[in-house]
Amino acid sequence: MNFDTFLKSISKIENLDLPGEASQIKMSPPYRLELMERNREAMKTARMAGVMALFYPSVTNETYLILILRKTYKGVHSAQVGFPGGKLETDDSSLEFAALRETYEEVGVPIKMMKVLKAMTPMYIPPSNFTVNPFLGVTHTTPNFVKQDEEVEDLIEVSLSHFLEENNVVSTSVATSYKVKVDVPAFKLNNHIVWGATAMMLSELKDLLKTVL
Repeated sequence: MNFDTFLKSISKIENLDLPGEASQIKMSPPYRLELMERNREAMKTARMAGVMALFYPSVTNETYLILILRKTYKGVHSAQVGFPGGKLETDDSSLEFAALRETYEEVGVPIKMMKVLKAMTPMYIPPSNFTVNPFLGVTHTTPNFVKQDEEVEDLIEVSLSHFLEENNVVSTSVATSYKVKVDVPAFKLNNHIVWGATAMMLSELKDLLKTVL
């Protein structure tokens, strides 16, 4: 989709109700409810994070979304696809600012070039005990991406048209952070498998966009 058309369409999004859990649950791993019950007490002291669903124009003025492939490391989100973003730091003025700051640090888009359009539904992640707050944002110019080599293995530029396709939802077997292989719903985007919390947030984003596009 042409980026100018995209911008005109999403101008209506600010006042829309969020699809929320009804959208998220469509991409939920089968064991999530059990983990939520098990972590009921831990949720009360969950750490906070902000992530950015950032749309931008390509050099041909087509609309794209940036995702990142995380480095392989000894952690629960090793080698997974996610949004740029990270934990709320003491100096951050808000979760929105945390998302902007971390996006700049991880993919190199200056904070002043990004505009946040809407806060989306927070998502609790049991394995890491984080509550992640996703934000929908845009940058009006084609970014000169610079990945943070310490944390980011690769940048994944997903066209909006590909993201909105109905046939990119698949079922796949993954090894969870609990050392168990399970079948989970996932998005297949640019040949990358996106599952778990990121897929759940993408599901809400997709449903929200489809109401205005």
